[in-house]
Amino acid sequence: MSGFKKFLIRGNLVDLAVAFVVGAAFAGLVKDFANSFITPLIALLGGKPDYTALAVTINGTKFPYGIFMTSAIAFIITAAIVYFLVVLPTTKLIERMDRGKEATERECPQCLSDIPVRALRCRHCTTELVPSAELPR
Repeated sequence: MSGFKKFLIRGNLVDLAVAFVVGAAFAGLVKDFANSFITPLIALLGGKPDYTALAVTINGTKFPYGIFMTSAIAFIITAAIVYFLVVLPTTKLIERMDRGKEATERECPQCLSDIPVRALRCRHCTTELVPSAELPR
């Protein structure tokens, strides 16, 4: 039983659980934002994107492709919201924060692998390297 307790309390599992709960809450937030603001804007321009009634019947079997179309449109809207309101600003913030940091790796001119800046030999292809001028020895 103690092994099971350690498994449940281990950092990775707790982090995963927290990420799942926050992700679920965030998904609800994005969905409500899309339903409250984005979908009405689209309805102003071209009508409400609800195609759930669209279907085709072949040999008596109904294929409701409109349900898929509505879900696909909702997915695209949600993905755009997440990209423009979360991913893009976060990427810009990380770039801004990393501007002043010094490089810790460089590219091997022979095999193009990442190696430490101060390395004198590539760990991948064993090419002898010229010491980098970026960091003092």
